[in-house]
Amino acid sequence: MSTPDFAQIRYDVSDRVATLTLHRPDKLNAFTDTMMHEMITAFDLIDADDDVRAVIVTGEGRGFCAGADLSSGGETFARGGSDVQTSVGVPRDGGGMLTLRIFECTKPVIGAINGAAVGVGVTMTLPMDIRLASTAAKFGFVFARRGIVPEACSSWFLPRLVGISQAAEWCYTGRVFPADEALAGGLVRSLHEPDDLLPAARALATEIAESSAPVSVSLTRQMLWRMLGASHPMEAHRVDSRGIKERGASLDAREGVTSFLEKRPAEFPNRVSADLPEVFPDWIEPQFS
Repeated sequence: MSTPDFAQIRYDVSDRVATLTLHRPDKLNAFTDTMMHEMITAFDLIDADDDVRAVIVTGEGRGFCAGADLSSGGETFARGGSDVQTSVGVPRDGGGMLTLRIFECTKPVIGAINGAAVGVGVTMTLPMDIRLASTAAKFGFVFARRGIVPEACSSWFLPRLVGISQAAEWCYTGRVFPADEALAGGLVRSLHEPDDLLPAARALATEIAESSAPVSVSLTRQMLWRMLGASHPMEAHRVDSRGIKERGASLDAREGVTSFLEKRPAEFPNRVSADLPEVFPDWIEPQFS
């Protein structure tokens, strides 16, 4: 599968793990429309490639992503969003377009936050499944200090991850806080010395890629995220029941049990691109209006 000639990210696949690296190190990987479109394209490649079973997102150099590129000065946010507009002329928030694409990804996504993650640099990580951080990382939901509001669907994601009180404190103050506060607040799963961060992320991604059935992981990802908005556990029961019925009769399930009984590594035959069952028949993707 050919990879586009990206300008502001780097994309690599090795041993069933895709690594997406934000690559504007001289600008602390500040976010632009170009970076947004390239990241969305990379996630399209990830979903189309059955060889990819897990994803790592990290930054090149000292920063993860220092937020929106502010080179336009005081007019940076004046146009209201990305270069993509709706039919009624409202510019769509580029961070939100990216986080929605990550939300829809069929593969698990691990954030390896190597440095400053501020503004969209932190909100883009919220739909990632697991976040690891360097001890040198810093975080900031700085929107109120820039005279704007949280974006990238973070008003939906952040309270679900850390609770409403912690989300409110970080967003209302807009302060930049260290990695240990991010860990204590539940934003990241673990802290690592800078040189140990990517190996730790890769070890986790490899465990998923080598040990778990990719279709089961993909379906589980949808179930966990979508049920965050469910109004009653019965909704989860319906989805679980459909999932068990579909997966229980699959070649993967047969291989999972047989390999366990035979005490050998499993070789799951089903593929996400062809064998992902529909267990959300009533799911409707909301449209921007």
